[in-house]
Amino acid sequence: MDDHLPTAGITVAEDGTARCWWAGSDPLYLDYHDSEWGHPVADDRRLFEKLCLEGFQAGLSWLTILRKREGFRTAFAGFDFEVVAGFGPDDVDRLMTDSGIVRNLAKIRATINNARRCSELIDEFGSLGAYAWRFEPDPGSRPAVVDHATLVQMGTSPESKAMSKDLRRRGWSFVGPTTAYAFMQAMGLVNDHLEGCDLRAQVELERDHFPRPAVAQGRQRS
Repeated sequence: MDDHLPTAGITVAEDGTARCWWAGSDPLYLDYHDSEWGHPVADDRRLFEKLCLEGFQAGLSWLTILRKREGFRTAFAGFDFEVVAGFGPDDVDRLMTDSGIVRNLAKIRATINNARRCSELIDEFGSLGAYAWRFEPDPGSRPAVVDHATLVQMGTSPESKAMSKDLRRRGWSFVGPTTAYAFMQAMGLVNDHLEGCDLRAQVELERDHFPRPAVAQGRQRS
């Protein structure tokens, strides 16, 4: 076996960094892969933003959304769900003329609706983080090795299906199982950096030391 053959799904940049293949060569995407994707997150605004942007991504590439992310943040009040929950018809009209975002009426309305549903979740669980991290998979259910062949088959998981089903039961929109799994990958509920990616060990160490948000005292799990 030739030890110099590249590992499937791993690309090595000019700086010698080995990364997951999907990071490509765009500097914005490379930075996203290195500094954001898979690093565990508990902040409610970031979690809400990611759920919304994954919904907007449906049918598009994530790089398209990433390039417009600052426009989305401006248009949706920094994804402050309490503010977005108060958006009305005039805001919808404004958003539909905003070239800085993806102007899809159904997705815009879904984001406003989901902001209202997010407030309900926080009333019940104390935080969106406490709700979302309930769906973190048991380590024993994860693949023994996360390689390219494994990852390309993992568009969903039992946990993402459960999260999607529960969110939709609670009135959320554009939160299918694939969207939920992409959210889980990005927010660190799973570590899907490939074996051989230089970021995998760092992300796993962060996950090992990450304090999982708990349901607020006095609130009950559903």
